[in-house]
Amino acid sequence: MAAGIDKLAFYTPGLALDMVELAKARGDEPDKYTIGIGQSVQSVVPNYEDVVTMGVNAAKKILAADDIAAIDMLIFATESGVDNSKSAAVFAQKLLGLSPYIRTIEMKQACYAGTFGLMQAKDYVNLHPDKKVLVIAADIARYGLKTAGEVTQGAGAIAMVVSADPAIAEIEDDSVCMSQDVPDFWRPVAATTALVDGHLSTDIYKEMFLTLWTRYTEQTKLSLADFAGFAFHLPYTKMGKKALDQILDQATPEQQQFLQEQLAASQVYNRQVGNLYTGSVYLALLSLLQKGKIAAGQRLAVFSYGSGAEAELFSLKIQENFQSAIASQDVDGMLADRRQLSVSEYEEVFNSQLFDYRVDATTAGPENTGLCQFVGWQNGHRQYKIS
Repeated sequence: MAAGIDKLAFYTPGLALDMVELAKARGDEPDKYTIGIGQSVQSVVPNYEDVVTMGVNAAKKILAADDIAAIDMLIFATESGVDNSKSAAVFAQKLLGLSPYIRTIEMKQACYAGTFGLMQAKDYVNLHPDKKVLVIAADIARYGLKTAGEVTQGAGAIAMVVSADPAIAEIEDDSVCMSQDVPDFWRPVAATTALVDGHLSTDIYKEMFLTLWTRYTEQTKLSLADFAGFAFHLPYTKMGKKALDQILDQATPEQQQFLQEQLAASQVYNRQVGNLYTGSVYLALLSLLQKGKIAAGQRLAVFSYGSGAEAELFSLKIQENFQSAIASQDVDGMLADRRQLSVSEYEEVFNSQLFDYRVDATTAGPENTGLCQFVGWQNGHRQYKIS
């Protein structure tokens, strides 16, 4: 029996910042951002959005009545949790109208946790083929104004329904993974922004990918010729190129060109959104499925990385009707509809995101959007609504 991704959706807030404008405001050459880093636009989070609202808004796009009835578990992966004790999954369960008789849990390991959630979902479905698991990967990449990491900020959520006989992709049983204690990225409990050693993070990412690729090919006897493309974790789009370049010499010139074209297809959405931590690799997957040259029966490689550090490499087998399963995802339209902010507007929104839970407050979310919103604090409790 096959288990894998049956449905896949993406959501990002309706505000955006152009990287050329940010570069000019920071006194940098725009090419440093758009070419050197590989980012064009980043999503900006208003104070009426958080990981709960983004995750719910992503899931709402794909959940049908039969999904809601069959979902037996909700796994919420994030490193931008809204509470140190109460999981984002519990909030999402209620807002999505899921049964109270399911398991709900939040998982954290930097950008990797979404993949762990996906693997747990696959294993659960293999044991309970009549059930489904909802996996949400949502995050806000927040480094601070006028910091080195500002250009790699972003936000969004991926929602995946995992089931038996999936419509999009079967998760193959060929995963290799590794972990090691590395001080490349972290966020102390009291901090509101992340800390990062960018050069070390890049080096560890590349090193882990090369190590796992070598281990993977030794165990599976597969080679680059067996893959129609790669979905990389993309904290910024140039990172995927740095990883792939290490192994391209294992392919023929024709294969090299094809894999580079597929990599570019996988980068389209991330380039317009920025970093969404746990969901980045699955946004790259969605971009590859919609923008790349993919056919049923082909194999895609997925490389998931989370600083600190943990990584996993595995493959997906594309299913016969995958195109119809993702056809409703109008990511281009959603990105085009975002309101472009000036740098000063972006800075104002950035500074408005923090609240004191001890003080009752209300956010200024627009009405009649049909979206889930964070309303504010009341008596120390977070308040949400579908507006």
